[in-house]
Amino acid sequence: MPSRILITGFGVVSSIGRDKQECLQSLREGRRALALPRYLKTSLRLPVGEVPVENRPGVPRTALLGEMALREAVLQANLSTGDLQKAALISGTTVGGMDLTEAAFPTYAGRHDCGASTEDIADALGGFSMATTLSTACSSAANALMLGANMIRAGKAEIVAAGGSECLSDYHLNGFNALMILDGEFCRPFDKTRAGLNLGEGAAFLILESEASAAKRGVKPVAELAGYANACDAFHQTASSPDGEGAFLAMQGALKMAGLQPADVDYINAHGTGTPNNDRSESAALRRVFGKIIPPVSSTKGFTGHTTSASGSIEAAFCLLAMQHGFLPASAGWQEADPDCIVPYTALGENKTVDIALCNAFGFGGNDSSFILKKI
Repeated sequence: MPSRILITGFGVVSSIGRDKQECLQSLREGRRALALPRYLKTSLRLPVGEVPVENRPGVPRTALLGEMALREAVLQANLSTGDLQKAALISGTTVGGMDLTEAAFPTYAGRHDCGASTEDIADALGGFSMATTLSTACSSAANALMLGANMIRAGKAEIVAAGGSECLSDYHLNGFNALMILDGEFCRPFDKTRAGLNLGEGAAFLILESEASAAKRGVKPVAELAGYANACDAFHQTASSPDGEGAFLAMQGALKMAGLQPADVDYINAHGTGTPNNDRSESAALRRVFGKIIPPVSSTKGFTGHTTSASGSIEAAFCLLAMQHGFLPASAGWQEADPDCIVPYTALGENKTVDIALCNAFGFGGNDSSFILKKI
C-alpha cells in the first residue's frame, strides 16, 4: 500500500476572502463576490471574481496572490526557513505575468512566463530546494498536488508546497470571450438557464508531507490526500465529451487509489463551470460513477468565479474548510433543474459531517483530474 500523503497546512485567497477565515465566513453565509472589473484594466464589462488586493509595482499579480496563500499555508504547517529550503514548490498557472506585459506593451515586461511567477513566489518565502510550474489549463493546480504526492512517494522530497495561482488579465478575459463561454450575468452551474462562466482569480497552496516528516516535526496533520488520478479523453480542444469519459476515469481512478467505494464519499466539489457543455458532461460522469445515489454536489465557482489554473487547489481548500467546520459549501445561483444535469446542493447553514471529499478539476483538451481528501 502506498505511503500516506498528509496535509499539514493550507492557505487560500480568492474573491470571497483574503485568507481561510474570510473564505470560510463567505461560504457559510453564501456571500458571492462577482462584480464588474475593478482592478483589471479591460474594455469588457463582464462580471468577474477579483481578489480585493491592490497590485504591487513590478510584481506579477499571480505571484502576489500566490505569496499570500503560501504564507498562510507555511504558517499553519509551522515550517521554518530551513524547512522550506529543503522543500519543493509546485505551482500551477497559465496566465503567469501577463498583467505586467499588458501594462508595458509594446515594451517587454520581462516577467511574463509562468515559471517566473513561481520563482517570485519561491523567492518571497526565502527559497526552496526546487520550484517547478505546471500549465495544464484548469487542471493545473490539481496536477500540482498529484506531482507533489508522487515526489514524496518516490522519495524525492519529504515536504512539498503544491497548488496554484492565477490572476485575471485582459488577454485571459478576451480569450474566453472569444470562445463564447462567458456569461454576462452571474454564473449558475447546473441550472437549466446556465449560459457560461464568470472568470475569477486567486491562489491556494497545500503543504504535503510524508508521515515520517510530520512525525519528526511534531506537526498535526489537517487531512490526508488519499487518492488521485488524471485522465485525458482527448475529445476536443476545449469541449468535454458527451459521456464525460475523462471525468469518469479520473473519479474512478481516485476512488481506486484511495481504496474507497462511491458510497463512502460525503461531498463532491464539482468542476461545475456553468457552461452548457461542462455541466452536462460532468453530470453524465457523476451518474456513471455514483449511479442513482449521488452524494451532495456543489460548484463553488458561483461564489468565486472560475479561477482556471488555480481552481483545483482553491476548491481543495474549500473542501478542507468543510471538513474542519462541519458544513457543505452550497452551489450559488442555481434555481431551475435541468434533466441533463445533477441537482446541486444549495442549502446554507446546515451542519454536516464531511469525512471524505472528492474534488474535480477538468482542463481544456480533456485533461481531467480528480482527487480525494480524507479527514484525520
